Amino acid sequence: MTAAEPLALIDHHVHGVVTADLDRAEFEALMSEASGPPAPGTTTFDSQLGFAIRRWCAPALDLDPSVPAEDYLRRRAELGSSEVNRCLLTAAGVAQWLVDTGYQGDQLTTPEQMAVASGTPARQIVRLEVVAEKVARAGTDAASWATTFAEELAIEAASTGAVGFKTIVAYRFGFDFDPIRPGSADVAAAAGRLMRALETDPTARLDDQVLLRHLIWTAIDIGRPLQFHVGFGDTDVRMHRSNPTLLTEFLIATEPTGTPVMLLHCYPYHREAGYLANVFSHVYMDVGAILNHVGARSAAVLAEALELTPFGKMLYSSDAFALPELHYLGATGFRRDIAGVTGQFVADGAWSATDAERVASLIGSANANRVYRLDEA
Repeated sequence: MTAAEPLALIDHHVHGVVTADLDRAEFEALMSEASGPPAPGTTTFDSQLGFAIRRWCAPALDLDPSVPAEDYLRRRAELGSSEVNRCLLTAAGVAQWLVDTGYQGDQLTTPEQMAVASGTPARQIVRLEVVAEKVARAGTDAASWATTFAEELAIEAASTGAVGFKTIVAYRFGFDFDPIRPGSADVAAAAGRLMRALETDPTARLDDQVLLRHLIWTAIDIGRPLQFHVGFGDTDVRMHRSNPTLLTEFLIATEPTGTPVMLLHCYPYHREAGYLANVFSHVYMDVGAILNHVGARSAAVLAEALELTPFGKMLYSSDAFALPELHYLGATGFRRDIAGVTGQFVADGAWSATDAERVASLIGSANANRVYRLDEA
């Protein structure tokens, strides 16, 4: 790998970018998972991520490294969102994007728009809960809800060319769910409860354990990779219930199917996720968005994830959402970190340079290409 040939990356879990121009408050809100303002006398830029944006994104917009936040945001406004998106997405140099469109998708670029802005292909990941709620709101009767959901999921996947699915059961319930496939009578009864809730409150969410299990098992039966949000997230997540080791019985039950289970983000449970990827043949993991959020400590987190995770079971992702800075930081930061961590192994005499290059290639793109069968998609 040479400087002229940067490490090839497939971002296997990512979101689109905003198309509207942002004021400072809007920009800072998208920098954090917090539900409230920063500490008095500070801004969201007073964080590892804020420092990383000023240090690494500023030069990509023709500014000096670590310029004040005011100067960075002024330059951003001068360029406009379309140019900032194009500049940072192309500079990220990601070979392919696998885009989750299930959250605020109407406010972000579509996979097709991502492909145009970045100049590289983008494919879709379908979020199970979005399809299930769509079916419930369509007036389907409770007895046929499960059949209609399966049909709609197949249609959605086929029409979008989706290469995988995602569940946010970590947000809606937690991982301490009954691992066994629910019975049809229980599913119909739960669907009826959801429909009645939606009649009372059109914004009601699918959070019934029975329905969530049904969605997950339906996806398992289809066989495409199924992504699970794990750990770090906003205040909807109950962190102690998103420890991936709580999925152990479910993983035992699903291993015979061979359907890949993709554990996303994982922090602070990245070591636990590495263990699960080590002992279960169908489990894979990434460290996703957290590398951006821990900033200058990102190489340490990546090194911890590499302790036990088999090298054929870790994938690159940024989980970048809305701000193209996150897509850029994710890609450039991962290249820098994987080179630094494996380079130290080589310097210590523990690895050969050839082995380091192969591991980087596996995590960067080869594993995603194999698991999602992208050459066949």
